Amino acid sequence: MSITELDPPPDVAVRAQGLAKTFGGHRAVDGINLDVRTGEIFGVLGPNGAGKTTMLRMLATLLKIDAGRAEIFGVDVVDQPHVIRQLVGVTGQYASVDESLTARENLWLFGRLQGVASSRARSIAAELLEQFGLEEAADKPIAQFSGGMRRRLDLAASLITRPPLIFLDEPTTGLDPRTRGQMWETIRGLVADGCTVLLTTQYLDEADQLADRVAVIDHGRKVAEGTPDELKTAVGNSTLQLLLAQPDDVPAAVRVVRRVLGSEPVLSPEQGRLNVALDQADLAAEVLIALRTAGVSISSVSVAKPSLDEVFLALTGHETDGDEAGNAAGTMEENR
Repeated sequence: MSITELDPPPDVAVRAQGLAKTFGGHRAVDGINLDVRTGEIFGVLGPNGAGKTTMLRMLATLLKIDAGRAEIFGVDVVDQPHVIRQLVGVTGQYASVDESLTARENLWLFGRLQGVASSRARSIAAELLEQFGLEEAADKPIAQFSGGMRRRLDLAASLITRPPLIFLDEPTTGLDPRTRGQMWETIRGLVADGCTVLLTTQYLDEADQLADRVAVIDHGRKVAEGTPDELKTAVGNSTLQLLLAQPDDVPAAVRVVRRVLGSEPVLSPEQGRLNVALDQADLAAEVLIALRTAGVSISSVSVAKPSLDEVFLALTGHETDGDEAGNAAGTMEENR
């Protein structure tokens, strides 16, 4: 099947069913189902070691699929990997550029490696350097580039052949807030130009800002999926955020919340802090009165719309940076 036979592309850009990958005794990806619609930014949210990068590498034909099936624009990933590689551009967590070459030389080289004629590769390189605001640095060695410039150049390299689907694996890791904002605008621009983007991230605000829909992955499994607003609503219409004067009062506060609301609060790793999902914001008053009656003192209180932080805590019981065991598994998984 040629690329021209996929125009216009199906409504589903990526479909994965029962996707699984095992390294030794570690199940890095454990039966994930995924549907990414054409023309959207789909976010995959999870901590280090959750299986995000492994899943992406399988979809990009960089890792063998142990179980399950995946298609890109209706093309089977296992049966036709050569076609998949023409449909997908991949930007990994770390820049893949050659530091001994200039930005222009890197882009020209990537073009030649992908079978683009030399003159056309030079033309494409110039266009991409302009698109990503790198014209002034085009002939400087990559060693002189900032982290943000390297990330932009790496993303530009994945667009040499203008693939309809872009995989971005934690594209803003290590960037300062200003440069992250610039990358967000670049990613939005890709979709405006007709690309579909599958984005992995451990930054909750990034998924909230960019993604049309989000899949939450933890320990190799998908634990939730929906738009950011749908995921927030599942936690509650509002969230009562409490900081107790005495952290030892947390068990008593939990009992009060259970009695008043009939639900479990989400305990934060920060000592003495808990978040309470509310169907109605005015229920906060009943909780506060009950806490005072029970002798539980409050240092600070606020009521806000839930964030993806609360969503992730509620779904997994921990934050996206994971625990030590999770990070150890993540080191093994992400480095394979």
